Amino acid sequence: MSTTSQASQRITALLDENSFVEIGAQVTARSTDFNLKQTETPSDGVITGYGVIGGSLVYVYSQDASVLGGSIGEMHAKKIANLYDLALKMGAPVIGLIESAGLRLQEGADALNGFGEIYKKQVLCSGVIPQITAVFGSCGGGLALIPTLTDFAFMEEKKAKLFVNAPNALDGNEISRCDTSSAAFQGEEAGIVDVAEDELSVLSKIRELVCMLPGNNEGCMTLEECADDLNRACAEIAGCVGDTSIALSQLADEGAVFEVKSRYAKEMVTAFIKLNGITVGAVANRSEVYGEDGTVTDKFEAVLTPAGCDKAADFINFCDAFEIPVLSLTNVKGFKADKCSEKKIAKAAARLTYAFANATVPKVNVIIGQAFGSAYVTMNSKAIGADITMAWPDAQIGTMDAKLAAKIICDGQGAEAIEKCAAEYAETQTSAQGAARRGYVDQIVAPEDTRKYVIGAFEMLLSKKEERPAKKHGTV
Repeated sequence: MSTTSQASQRITALLDENSFVEIGAQVTARSTDFNLKQTETPSDGVITGYGVIGGSLVYVYSQDASVLGGSIGEMHAKKIANLYDLALKMGAPVIGLIESAGLRLQEGADALNGFGEIYKKQVLCSGVIPQITAVFGSCGGGLALIPTLTDFAFMEEKKAKLFVNAPNALDGNEISRCDTSSAAFQGEEAGIVDVAEDELSVLSKIRELVCMLPGNNEGCMTLEECADDLNRACAEIAGCVGDTSIALSQLADEGAVFEVKSRYAKEMVTAFIKLNGITVGAVANRSEVYGEDGTVTDKFEAVLTPAGCDKAADFINFCDAFEIPVLSLTNVKGFKADKCSEKKIAKAAARLTYAFANATVPKVNVIIGQAFGSAYVTMNSKAIGADITMAWPDAQIGTMDAKLAAKIICDGQGAEAIEKCAAEYAETQTSAQGAARRGYVDQIVAPEDTRKYVIGAFEMLLSKKEERPAKKHGTV
């Protein structure tokens, strides 16, 4: 492997020291059209091979922008497709480091066919081995499908460009007005990018993520020895109902949390955490975001939004495919109510409901605040398949707030009657105790004891098996 190209330097920074073994180093372009015969194409613009991260096998390809702009031609694509074949046989993740001018025009239909070959391999491997891509330069046109066909996408925050149509090619847009190819847009508006940071941080974050994930959909998760006290009290977690990303860090082993799509749909947290050394996928409603200085930087309604539902549904589907248990922290009182959301919320909420209900991995739900109406049902309720449901003592569970229900039930009966009705409704219909009496809540736990009870639940569910009706696949 060349020791000077940026493509090779990225591989060196990504993998464990001296672990990379290159495959196909001698491959060059076969096409001789448009003077390609006279052009040197070492490795045909992509370095491919295998190595280890944290001692675990991974396959990696890194596009070399110094060779024809890293453009994808016939042999370039075949090298990537071959890497996928090996990864599938061995049951190990594929990591793509992208910087490319896109389709190699000199190779025309052969290059197009190469795109299709890569797409097909990605589809076949989806849900079988983890796929991760990181964009460091240009990734445009049909090439933009490659990171979006993978499970996780990273971008270098300043130089990387991800687009199907360039910003200046969009009707009514110009790049200085809105750079739709930027990491900021793709991460915050489009929700495609999971992490956007500087180059070294991106490579470091990929290593961190890989160490959180299983190698494939059949391999058991590596059980790490947990140095954190399994019975550790989370003394401050009761104050984290608003910002559940902080609540998750309180629950996790030594605060180990890897949040994905953190800049998109911030009202829904999706993250991997460690509990007793096991990776768990966490989905949590959020109504506040705290900055590093401890001040509130964002506030949201405690409602489900279309973007939040889609973000969570995709995450749950990944967890289910790779046998990663799912934990949910529920604090939701309804659905986002505005004209823009109304176009998408029914379908998005249906996707989230489907994802929770369809998942056969261990599922634990902790109701930490409000849990009202159909939004509560959608958020991993026992009705749609949660294996264990817990609630904090002051959680509210029911159709709606007791005071609002009382106004409807006792309409026209005066303030005193409404107040009495509200108290009775709160006790029988919206309290955690009321839900527990009906079997909708399995355990009422003090906030500070949440960690030990959640760990205990997942330990009990470790050997869970749950069958589904025979079918090719669902259609939601």
